Amino acid sequence: MSIAIFLDRDGTINEEVGYLNDPDGLNLLPGAGEAIGKINDHQVKVVVITNQSGVARGYFSEDQVEMMHQKLRKLLKEKSAYLDGIYYCPHHPEVCHPEYGIQCNCRKPAPGMLETASEELGIDLAGSYVIGDKIIDIELAYGVGAKGILVLTGYGKEEVETLNCESKRRPDYVAQDILDAVNWVLWDLQENEKWKS
Repeated sequence: MSIAIFLDRDGTINEEVGYLNDPDGLNLLPGAGEAIGKINDHQVKVVVITNQSGVARGYFSEDQVEMMHQKLRKLLKEKSAYLDGIYYCPHHPEVCHPEYGIQCNCRKPAPGMLETASEELGIDLAGSYVIGDKIIDIELAYGVGAKGILVLTGYGKEEVETLNCESKRRPDYVAQDILDAVNWVLWDLQENEKWKS
């Protein structure tokens, strides 16, 4: 089995603009293409895992989510970078929608998306990493034995201020952005001899 770097989408890879429903509004954050390209160069899997409750709320459809991901892949390809997989959760337990208003196992911080990726892509979750701009991303990492990195883009600056609360999981590293986070992960992998350069 291989390891992976799991990335949140909005606020981590691309700009956080709320319930994004138009591919024209999807813009990569500075350094995102370079960061993902670095992961590719080290032959580590890179997988997006994202909550998209806008589907359950009726703000956009699953087809629109797929359009967003096509745009994301296109933008990354222009930076000579690629993703090994994209997984999203369209559910929300507090929404009165017959199909999407459910308590699921895929909405972060539940581990469902990671477990599916592990099965489909042959990933060792305990040796992997999760990078995101919310504490739920850190909780997700802890839940499967992975390491969690909080970025200060997106909601990260607000989230980091809550870390003194005892109930909050502390990240293994707080990064300025995705490129800083990936550089730390690659350093950590080398320190732990998980890959050979």
